Amino acid sequence: MMHTKFLFSILFLILSECTFSQLIKLKFTDSKSGDNIPNVNVIASFLTENSLDTTFQIQSNRIGIVEFYYPKLVVGTLFSLKCAHPIYESTSKTIRVKTVKDTLSIEFLLVPVKIQNIKEVVVKAPGIPDTVFKSERLSVADFEMQNNGNILLLAYPKQLNKGSELVLFDGQKVISSFQVDNQAQYLTRDYRGNTHIICKENTYGILILEKEIQIGQVPKDYFFKYIAPIVDSNSVKLFFSNFNKDYPAFEYFAMDLQDSTYKSILHIEDEFMMEMYRSEYKWMDIRTKLWAKNKELQTGIDAEIWVGANFFTQSIYYKEVYAPLFQKNDTIYVFNYPKDRLEKYNRLGDLINSVAIYHHYHSKQTGWKRELIQDKTTGVVYAIYEKMGTTYLGIVNFQTGEISEKVKLGFRYVDKIRVQDNSVYYVYRPFESTQKKFLYKEKLPYNFKIAKTNKGTTIEIGGK
Repeated sequence: MMHTKFLFSILFLILSECTFSQLIKLKFTDSKSGDNIPNVNVIASFLTENSLDTTFQIQSNRIGIVEFYYPKLVVGTLFSLKCAHPIYESTSKTIRVKTVKDTLSIEFLLVPVKIQNIKEVVVKAPGIPDTVFKSERLSVADFEMQNNGNILLLAYPKQLNKGSELVLFDGQKVISSFQVDNQAQYLTRDYRGNTHIICKENTYGILILEKEIQIGQVPKDYFFKYIAPIVDSNSVKLFFSNFNKDYPAFEYFAMDLQDSTYKSILHIEDEFMMEMYRSEYKWMDIRTKLWAKNKELQTGIDAEIWVGANFFTQSIYYKEVYAPLFQKNDTIYVFNYPKDRLEKYNRLGDLINSVAIYHHYHSKQTGWKRELIQDKTTGVVYAIYEKMGTTYLGIVNFQTGEISEKVKLGFRYVDKIRVQDNSVYYVYRPFESTQKKFLYKEKLPYNFKIAKTNKGTTIEIGGK
């Protein structure tokens, strides 16, 4: 018995001196708003016996968390953490390990700097909203501006899914109309500027000849597989993506129009969302796991992805990754929100430079709607904000990524916002009114010049 106790004591002493791989968890929170802070750069330096053992750099994920293991942690280990972020005060901590346990949690409360220094400027659109289209019979569900100045409207008498019409309007009178038999959902434009109507079961291309509306059926699978992924084209390159709303990552590609070769120009991924997406497989029942494994054998796609796409995407925690692409003249701009970067490419698809963006931070305070729209005439991009039902358009500065001022719209709870030729168009119906939904227009307080842009609808990469 004494012999056993002696051996146990020796083993305990040996294990006490051994190193232990410990999880170190850092959390970054805004000291003012309490929001989690993503993409904080952390430099961790570990000292053992008064000498530098290792140094590495890591970033916080979308919910402001950093987790890593250090395999040589013992009592007395000294390490420092230096934390930096473009819009927060830099901070650092030096920590000496007093006890070795499963998880060492450290929280940082960061103080915002840039957001405090930038005073929000709000201007009003000149004049009052002007009614563009009104009807006692039809409500406007969606609309698309045509190159000749006409407006193509998707309208309905009672409910959109019970019957709708395509209406061609020149600003003064209805030129033509067309009855839609299928259950219409919305209008969109492809990269060439051609308008399509998306219905529940089918997709139709819209052609206007001699002021008459004609439609032709396009297989829905074909449209979303081969046409919708193309987001822009120029005389040299065609830009497209493999975006899938049920997967939290995608690639942007540039294809050479001469030899049809293509290259990936940017990988977009919400790393935290991806981690939860793949982790869903762990909590599934055996029957679901077997189904997913069978799918993996049939398709070569990981079982974790099958489960994530079919189950996690249906939860309240899933958000589509948002990173839209725009063209202005010879420059391509990608708003890489998961990485807080505005990436700039030339017309060949080569990276020029990138700048930090943070106008999407503090969405609860700013009303950021996770949506950008582009004026197809001037190339200017606007970020949409909403506070207490009032909508604001903020001009995005392509050079700095910042928003210098916002324009306040005249009506509250507007819908289907578009910007064309320094004017904003939207659908609106007064609250608790029997009025149909009309199309309105407001002149913005700007006079930007004409620029070359991609011809399609504002690229719907991701969602709200």
